[in-house]
Amino acid sequence: MQNKKYDISKRDFLKKSLALSAAFMCFPCRAVFAETDSEEQGIYKRIAMFQEETARGIMCRICPNECVLKEGELSKCNNRKVHNSKLYTLAFGNPCSVNVDPVEKKPLYHFLPGSRAFSIATAGCNLVCLNCQNWTISQTSPDKTRNADLMPEKVVEECLKANCASIAYTYSEPVTFYEYVFETATLARKAGIKNIIKSNGYINPEPLRKLCSVADAANIDLKAFSESTYLKLTGGKLQPVLDTLKIYKEMGVWLEITNLVIPTWTDNLDDIRKMCRWLSDNGFQNTPLHLSRFYPLHKLEQLPPTPVEVLNKAYAIAAEEGLKYVYTGNAPGNEMADTKCPSCNSTIVVRQGFRIASNNITGGKCNKCGNKIDGVWN
Repeated sequence: MQNKKYDISKRDFLKKSLALSAAFMCFPCRAVFAETDSEEQGIYKRIAMFQEETARGIMCRICPNECVLKEGELSKCNNRKVHNSKLYTLAFGNPCSVNVDPVEKKPLYHFLPGSRAFSIATAGCNLVCLNCQNWTISQTSPDKTRNADLMPEKVVEECLKANCASIAYTYSEPVTFYEYVFETATLARKAGIKNIIKSNGYINPEPLRKLCSVADAANIDLKAFSESTYLKLTGGKLQPVLDTLKIYKEMGVWLEITNLVIPTWTDNLDDIRKMCRWLSDNGFQNTPLHLSRFYPLHKLEQLPPTPVEVLNKAYAIAAEEGLKYVYTGNAPGNEMADTKCPSCNSTIVVRQGFRIASNNITGGKCNKCGNKIDGVWN
């Protein structure tokens, strides 16, 4: 772990960024948090889906890590463990984070704008990103966090009480609490609640297709556009994430993509052009792309925030490559967060932070020229 040395300017940037997020995480929640002994409280509540016996142990087939575990061993994501010769998820009904957020925070700009999402997360992640902003929960196990007691039925009940249009599985990595997500999302669908997956997209095709059967929207982090950078930055691979994007699109789940522009890591404009060209060539011209500003966090504290001019250049490249809905975020006062009609170029959705100031879309069409605007608007 690197020493935490910030100069005053970096601290100010970080405080502004985190304060903006925190402002939308203070809604009251009825979840009761308590320190618990995981074994005594029955942490082995659900046998893990997509497991397979091998000569070397039990393989978890949820994600490309495909951990092979023996009795008592813990997966790389920190929440799957072999117990009595079966693979169990340790993350079921025990979220460590529960909040009500504006849906724009995910970020989702073309999905039920102005609505609220009941947002939950358990500990654990199948990547080890150097820049992770939620590393205190993503890089640990559910038996080491302060958790709420919220089984799937209770999540749906609390979502309805909070007048939220959706449940968002977010903050850490929903792929690693897959069983909890799937069972909750199934119940939510029956109750008329939408389901949002905020994910790194690091999942195998078979479990992803099953998840898509209960998902309504997703925002996927496309963290870099070279295999070597992906490995060094996240510990994972690029290709499975590209495959994930294609499957979400094929399965009809509303999709938006986030790319965090990190100085010296992912700010190479040639790589950004390659990424945008790949998206355009593979049918994602109408998929919103969020280019997000980096702030120094976790193991990349020594880096500066992304210069605004770099974000603006990336924005221009994305537009040149044919992407119709491009946004820059996490740069208060310098964001390009409004939606423009690709046909008449009029501004049709005005955003102030996570708030919708005006919405000139009716029935999914631009009020000025009648052009269809891609998204889920009501």
